[in-house]
Amino acid sequence: MHGSAALCYQLRVTLYDLIADLRRKYPTPAATETLDAVIAELGKTRDNLKSAVANLQARPIPPGGKPVLDELTTRAREAGIDDLDYGPDPYDKGMAEPLDSATGGIGLALALSSLAAVGLAVVAVIAGVNAILSTPGG
Repeated sequence: MHGSAALCYQLRVTLYDLIADLRRKYPTPAATETLDAVIAELGKTRDNLKSAVANLQARPIPPGGKPVLDELTTRAREAGIDDLDYGPDPYDKGMAEPLDSATGGIGLALALSSLAAVGLAVVAVIAGVNAILSTPGG
């Protein structure tokens, strides 16, 4: 990287950088509790600070936490990272597609073979216990 591209790369800041900076700047229980709540909401909103703060409005913020939250939102807005959109959650799976008859048949064959193996194991245990109990002196 050369020139302004390298400088721009070095100056890129994330929401979590801002939160870490605010934790150092405001080492109070109220600030810590507020920032912890923000992080919990960021996890639910896929790092969208606007949505996270909107969700926090329904809950009481600790006394002294409001200025920290305001500074976080202001700094994030100035950095252009307050309203991130990463698209739909890749782990949020929709409805499973219906099974076709071949897949269902394979599943049925696997289930039946598993049941047969368990049945054989039970028979082997019973035969072993019988053999032990029927030996003279046992």
